[in-house]
Amino acid sequence: MTPTPDLILASNSPRRRELLALSGWTFLVQPADVDESQRPAEAPGDYVLRLAEAKARACAARQPAGTLVLAADTTVALDGELLGKPRDAGEAADMLRRLRGRSHRVYTGLAAMRAPDGNPATDLAVTEVPMRAYTPAEMAAYVASGDPLDKAGAYAIQHAGFHPVEALAGCYAGVMGLPLCHLVRTLARLGLTPPANVPAGCQAALDYRCPISAAVLRGETVG
Repeated sequence: MTPTPDLILASNSPRRRELLALSGWTFLVQPADVDESQRPAEAPGDYVLRLAEAKARACAARQPAGTLVLAADTTVALDGELLGKPRDAGEAADMLRRLRGRSHRVYTGLAAMRAPDGNPATDLAVTEVPMRAYTPAEMAAYVASGDPLDKAGAYAIQHAGFHPVEALAGCYAGVMGLPLCHLVRTLARLGLTPPANVPAGCQAALDYRCPISAAVLRGETVG
C-alpha cells in the first residue's frame, strides 16, 4: 500500500515543490485551476489570500474527508499595480525595465484546510525586494532564455545567471512562492508540525541567512 501523504499541494509550481520538500513532509501535487482575475480596487494582500483560499477549496473538494490541502498564490506589486506572469517576451522586458534599480513588494498568500469544507488557516508574507541596476544586455539575455515567462514580475530571485535582486532583508522563500516559516506556523494551527528543521534547511538550500525566520516562527507580524 502507498503511504498516505501528509498533505496535498494545490500548485504545479516546481519552485513550490522544491521548497515544500525541504520541510520533510510528504505530499502529492494536484493543481487547482481558478479564475485569477483581480477584482476592482483589490489590494495585493487581499488578492493573493483570496486566490490561495480559492485554490485550496477547489482542490479540497476532490479529496477524501480529512485530507490536508495547501495552496499558495504570489504576486508582484509596483506603484500600486500588480505584475503577474508576462504574456510574452515583450511584456517580460517591459516589467524588468520598470523594476530595474527600484524596490517593489512581493506578496505570497497561504491557505491550508481539511477536506472537504474545513475553515482555512491563512497567512500572508510581504517582502520588500530591491532590484539591482542590471544592464540592458543582461536583461535582454535573461528574457531570451525564456525563464521570465512563468514568473510573477518576470523574474526568478534565485536565477544564478541573472541575479536580479540585491541586499534582500526579508523572506527569500516567500519571493520564490512559498514562505516556509509562515507555512510552518500556519500548518501548526491544523496540527501538523514538520519533521525537519525548516529554517536551517531553507537557509542552507537557498544560501541565504534569513533575518526574520525566528520572528515569524514566534508569530510576529513581520515579513
